[in-house]
Amino acid sequence: MTEFDMAVALFLLLTVVAGLVRVWRGPTDTDRMLAAQLLGSTGIGILLLLGSAMKEAAALNIALLFALLASLAGVAFVRRLRVRALGAGEEE
Repeated sequence: MTEFDMAVALFLLLTVVAGLVRVWRGPTDTDRMLAAQLLGSTGIGILLLLGSAMKEAAALNIALLFALLASLAGVAFVRRLRVRALGAGEEE
């Protein structure tokens, strides 16, 4: 790995730490979900970095799969919030 790859890996590690702190401290579910999305994006970045460094096509395919799953998780979270908001509006 080159020095640039090592610098990018260190940056990704720092974003993982920041994301874990936000997941732990919250304060809201939305903050936690966005932090989980950050962790997913960082995982994708790590897989792309490793895939290009080791010239492994499988790592690139797995990164694409994780990107699809992350988008589905975001949509599911927004739908859950919408259902919760509609349910709260009916009670008033």
